[in-house]
Amino acid sequence: MSSTTDLPAPGRQSPGSERPSGIDRVLAAIERLGNALPNPIILFTGLFVILAVISTALALADVSVTVPGTDETKAVTGLFTGEGMRWLTENLVTNFATFPPIAAVLLMIMAVGVAEKAGLLETVMRATLARAPRAVLPYLVALIACQAHMISDVAAIVLPPLAAVVFKSAGRHPVAGLIGGFACVGAGYAAGFTIGSLDALYIGITQQAAAVLPAAQGLDLHLLVNYYFTAASSLVLGLLGGFLISRVLEPRLGTYDASTAVEDEPEQLDLTLTPVQRRGLLLTALVVVLYAGAVLSLWLPEGAPLRGEGGALVPSPLLTGIVPVLFGAFLLAGLTYGFTVKALSGSEGVVTAMSDSVRNMAGYIVLMFVAAQVIALFNWSNVGILLAVKAAAGLDSIGLTGFWALVAFVLLAACLNLFIVSGSALWSLVGPVFVPAFMLLGMSPALSQAAFRIGDSATGIITPMNPYVFLLLALLRRYEPDARLGTLIARLSIFTVPFLVVWLAILGIFYGFDLPLGPGAHIGLK
Repeated sequence: MSSTTDLPAPGRQSPGSERPSGIDRVLAAIERLGNALPNPIILFTGLFVILAVISTALALADVSVTVPGTDETKAVTGLFTGEGMRWLTENLVTNFATFPPIAAVLLMIMAVGVAEKAGLLETVMRATLARAPRAVLPYLVALIACQAHMISDVAAIVLPPLAAVVFKSAGRHPVAGLIGGFACVGAGYAAGFTIGSLDALYIGITQQAAAVLPAAQGLDLHLLVNYYFTAASSLVLGLLGGFLISRVLEPRLGTYDASTAVEDEPEQLDLTLTPVQRRGLLLTALVVVLYAGAVLSLWLPEGAPLRGEGGALVPSPLLTGIVPVLFGAFLLAGLTYGFTVKALSGSEGVVTAMSDSVRNMAGYIVLMFVAAQVIALFNWSNVGILLAVKAAAGLDSIGLTGFWALVAFVLLAACLNLFIVSGSALWSLVGPVFVPAFMLLGMSPALSQAAFRIGDSATGIITPMNPYVFLLLALLRRYEPDARLGTLIARLSIFTVPFLVVWLAILGIFYGFDLPLGPGAHIGLK
């Protein structure tokens, strides 16, 4: 069986292979440049030091900034001053403890971890694909893949090989299912009408980035600010992904020849659910429906406790507290299914599932500690406001405002995503500058976050900095033993530009018709 340990480095020749192609050389260059970047934690530590030096130099030069639309002038304050040392000493722990993404992400990860450990998420995918007609299968795989961020990076491991076996069982080319499933998971990663830890991560950083401007006061920034946009995007991208799999990728693969596959190629998979699994899904669906009904009964009726001020549905405590509501939904679903199929063994099994999920987030927690300090320093020193004002003025001076400014931002994020594949790291890096900059141009933080989702997703599948690309290559070699990285990237690139263009078009429709991106989340600063 192939493994990621025996893969040739991008751009290098395997024994007996042909000379590297142009795409191999480009990928090798991207990998070398990406490998030259330090670990994101070290990167943000260096950024903190640089920001500390810059803030101190600007403070000593008595630099100040006036926020457009106000008479307020803010002086830049330096970290390497007496005031700065006092601030850091008093707020180092507070910066981390109050950083919005931390608690929300970990809470979601614990609940989703229970559902994953119980086998609920994979069973739902299998049940969905089991009876799919042959012609509909590519579209169904793509649609499921575009919801997959709900189960985080696990989707890139579980869905592609499952799709390959399902395609083979239906008499279609398994490689089309393998590559198409992976491509739609990655290129449509931040879409979906499902909600997961990614949404909690994004909105936490967005809230911190927007807070540098007075205009942020009164904005209702909650977990669902992009929900209408991501839900619509996932449906359109699902159809697009299915078309690309069926009409572009699969015809180019030719007829599948099983004789060329290695011996450990997956056999035909029986997708039929056992009676216990079917009973588990039925009970889980019933519990989730009852839970949703209970939540809605606390929100929809007149005078309900989860209504907002003056009886408003939006904004309301339900939206600002949607994370614990979703936590309850995932936890109940996981517990119901897990105990029904006996995948969870009592309370110890539940605690273990939660603990294992959080244990896997250790690197993320360390990164968020450093990112929290960087963003807090951006805000306290007023360097964030200064950069935002300069960026907004620069965009305005070259006439790059409105939707075209968003397009430029998406393309920038897409390029950076080739080298910084961590969405949390990349949004922590660009959010504190561009969220307030676009606010100064009259655009809401929800719109900036929606634009970032596109750039953070579309190009992640074609960079050798994505470790799951090498896992996919190992899986591909089960069917095509001589497959190389350049060939794989070329096939994946079929999805990148169409997803990028169509997703930008969807954003353009929301922007042009001034459609809300989510409950109470407008295009402009209303």
